[in-house]
Amino acid sequence: MSLGFWQLDRADEKRAIERAITLAESNPAQLISSVDELLNKEHYQVLLKGHYDNNKQFIYDNQIVNSTAGYYVLTPFIFENKSAILVNRGFVPWYGNRNKLANIKINNETTIIQVKLIIPKERIKLKQQTVNKNFPILIQSLNIERLSQLSGYQVVPMLAQLDVDAKNGFYRKWQPFYGSVDKHLGYALQWFLMALVLSFIAIYLLRKNSRK
Repeated sequence: MSLGFWQLDRADEKRAIERAITLAESNPAQLISSVDELLNKEHYQVLLKGHYDNNKQFIYDNQIVNSTAGYYVLTPFIFENKSAILVNRGFVPWYGNRNKLANIKINNETTIIQVKLIIPKERIKLKQQTVNKNFPILIQSLNIERLSQLSGYQVVPMLAQLDVDAKNGFYRKWQPFYGSVDKHLGYALQWFLMALVLSFIAIYLLRKNSRK
């Protein structure tokens, strides 16, 4: 029973996350003037002013989109104070040729871009490895501290997803967050049913033993 109630609590947590995302996405994109503000804008669409650094891009490998293997292009976007945020400019398929990258060049002129902010997830933790520091650098994990060291910038611990209508990007069809509320409700039902079955078994055994 306790496991069932725990799953119900998890479902409530996911509902709260979904409500927060819906609220964030309902707000129009506003220009962010302070880097510190970015940390409180997860799931918000915002406008950023700065410039890309074409010479220090990352290839975020081992991605699957529409059942196709490829990579995301992550480009540092530099603010006036010389800190940076990584902009995910979209997905590029390998097309079976891992030796050939797409043309990812971009100009370094000052511009304003619209992005959605998310907290980067370090999906795998790798041991410290020797990395070829010739850009663009192939990476397997979003370790912001490590990427700061490699790029020479103080990278903000947020990831910016370039708006689907923006220029200078690749394939972008960002998936909305699904909190899996139904999954937790299903698990809760299974635990409650198991508890009910075990209760019937226990009652049957008690009655059977009491007759002896």
